[in-house]
Amino acid sequence: MYFAALLARTEDGWHASEPDLDNVETLADLSDLARAAGDEEETVLVFIEQEDAWFGVVRVDGEEDPRIYVSDAAAAARSSYGEILLTDEVLGRDPEDLDDLVDLDGTEDGETDDDEDAVAGASDDHVPAGPLGETDVLVDLGMSTTELLALSGDGALTGEALGEIAEALGCADVLEAVR
Repeated sequence: MYFAALLARTEDGWHASEPDLDNVETLADLSDLARAAGDEEETVLVFIEQEDAWFGVVRVDGEEDPRIYVSDAAAAARSSYGEILLTDEVLGRDPEDLDDLVDLDGTEDGETDDDEDAVAGASDDHVPAGPLGETDVLVDLGMSTTELLALSGDGALTGEALGEIAEALGCADVLEAVR
């Protein structure tokens, strides 16, 4: 079960809404959805959480590139919404480097594609366990890097992480209204 919220910071305070993520397939789609929730230069946060497994915060400031933080990249990699957040840039991958490792037929140099034991798709060892992304994404809004990382530690995710973030940012009441 997922929970998602858009929080737009306006001159009048924070405004929250629950987005429809059914048609969101890429980070660009998610960023466009966030930009539509606020005015041109407003900061909009997208909170996404999957049942005590992981949470993500995407920050969109006007037309700037989105900034992303994920509490547990390995857990997020196993979910459809998490995969949207785990771009090559967030994972520290250079797409051109990945192309060099794989032949046009999808196999690595010297391998054949007739390995019956092979499993399709990326393995979890390509995504690190634990927090990933910009740990300072909320610092200027009222939550320190240390506080954010404390919500992401081993066993620390209790389902209240987004509520604690909202409390630190001064928008817990508007987040609670869409929960």
